[in-house]
Amino acid sequence: MSDEIEIDTDDLERRMKGAMESLRTEFASLRTGRASASMVEPIMVDAYGSPTPINQIGTVNVPEPRMVTINVWDKALVGKAEKAIRDSGLGINPQLNGTIIMLPIPELNEERRRDLTRVAAQYAEHARVAIRNVRRDGMDQIKKAKGSGMSEDDQKFWESSVQELTDKMIAAVDQALEGKQAEIMQV
Repeated sequence: MSDEIEIDTDDLERRMKGAMESLRTEFASLRTGRASASMVEPIMVDAYGSPTPINQIGTVNVPEPRMVTINVWDKALVGKAEKAIRDSGLGINPQLNGTIIMLPIPELNEERRRDLTRVAAQYAEHARVAIRNVRRDGMDQIKKAKGSGMSEDDQKFWESSVQELTDKMIAAVDQALEGKQAEIMQV
């Protein structure tokens, strides 16, 4: 009977990968001095009575390395989109040209680059905490299974496999952070 007790490591891995995806999304929203359509993805606009992602009210383009444009489809939403961009904390001053909102990306100074690397480190720490929480859930499942008759050898096997998965995901977070910090500090 004890041979039938198994821990769902696929679910744990899926949840840890979800933390990594969340980290990638947060990293994409960090401004690095180069224009990217993903930097406006987290911006929500109050459109038609509900918060709507900015990429669902217009077309987001990157026509040149230091410019993002948003061609808003509904003229009535241009002002709301502009306000949402100003309030987003991106530090970009939008310029209007009819229904097109232009976002010129200014060059980052050294102090702002250091601030952004600290923000990136905070995002990475949140991802590590999320991964460790998933690890704790896995270890709790193993303890419950031991109470249900799991052998000590099986318990050690599952604990080491959960720990191995955790170490692999935390290493991936650290690698993503190093890459993002290098990208931010690049002049």
